[in-house]
Amino acid sequence: MTQQARAVLCREVGKPVVVETVSVDAPQRGEVMIKLAACGVCHSDLSVTTGTLPLPPPVVLGHEGAGSIVAVGEGVSSFALGDHVVSSFVSMCGKCRYCQTGRPQLCDQAAKAGFTLPDGTTRFKDAAGKPLNIFSGCGVMAEYATLHVDNVIKIDAAVPLDKAALIGCGVMTGVGAAVNTAKVEPGSATVVFGCGGVGLNAIQGCAIAGARIIVAVDTSDAKLEMAKQFGATHTVNPKNEENIVKALKKLTEGGADYAFECVGFGEIAAQAYGCLRKGGTAVVVGVAGPKDTTTIRTATLTFEEKTLKGSYFGSARPQQDFPRLIGLYRSGRLKLDELITRTYSVEEAPQAFADLAEGRNARGVILF
Repeated sequence: MTQQARAVLCREVGKPVVVETVSVDAPQRGEVMIKLAACGVCHSDLSVTTGTLPLPPPVVLGHEGAGSIVAVGEGVSSFALGDHVVSSFVSMCGKCRYCQTGRPQLCDQAAKAGFTLPDGTTRFKDAAGKPLNIFSGCGVMAEYATLHVDNVIKIDAAVPLDKAALIGCGVMTGVGAAVNTAKVEPGSATVVFGCGGVGLNAIQGCAIAGARIIVAVDTSDAKLEMAKQFGATHTVNPKNEENIVKALKKLTEGGADYAFECVGFGEIAAQAYGCLRKGGTAVVVGVAGPKDTTTIRTATLTFEEKTLKGSYFGSARPQQDFPRLIGLYRSGRLKLDELITRTYSVEEAPQAFADLAEGRNARGVILF
């Protein structure tokens, strides 16, 4: 069963995305085909088009998708036709050292599936019959996609798929950075740099964890207003501060216990580290360019016992964390509806990417 599908592609780095009709081959052993209902437009997708994430074009974009199973390959017993699922952009084999020690987000298999399925092939072809690469083993910014089962998580069918899609990246990455990576403690003081899709979720992750002070930092006053809706207790625009680190230390009553860099700049990572109190933890969540660097005073690591660490995919354990996030949403503790600023048809994908680049949305979502 080969399906024809409209899909969003990066054909050339530095150029706008294009929408084409592609063919999607039937699933092989250990794979499933998904009919997509929605796909979030994530900054990582934009980073492919700019070259910050250097994937070889042409590549079918999309890694934050949700839909239903329409075909299963040989040997697949964990999914059935009609199951509602969310894509996980990190393939997790369950067998390597990282999977076995509870850090599946660092799975060795994922490194082999940056722009193909884990076996190095792809099920997408363009109109000329030429294979197309796929973003992070997913390529779910398309009406249909064939994924390996290690990239697919089953979810409760009662959850609207356009909301569930956001869990596949932005929500998991942001909330997970606070809850899984930093392990924010109740009553703590926190700072979040960047109030885009991931930053807003880091903010609500801090709120869910019971932080007492949550300071949102962004150069956009509109985004700072939005941050209040997700749990920010204070907001700061660096443009209005002579020394952002001193201002944040004052707001957090001597320094933050936890700070999160959700932008992707080494200079901001240094600010996140700088605004900590003794014993604090700074978590770098944003994806920086390959040549970007961070400079800190090394002695503070020793004398102040500060920690600077990274968080990839919110230190996710998708099989456990995705259902947990769904449960938080259904109980009213996790905001998903409020994250969606605008929805787009697949034909409007170029506009969706333009809006993302201009910072107009908390999250744009393409509906199929």
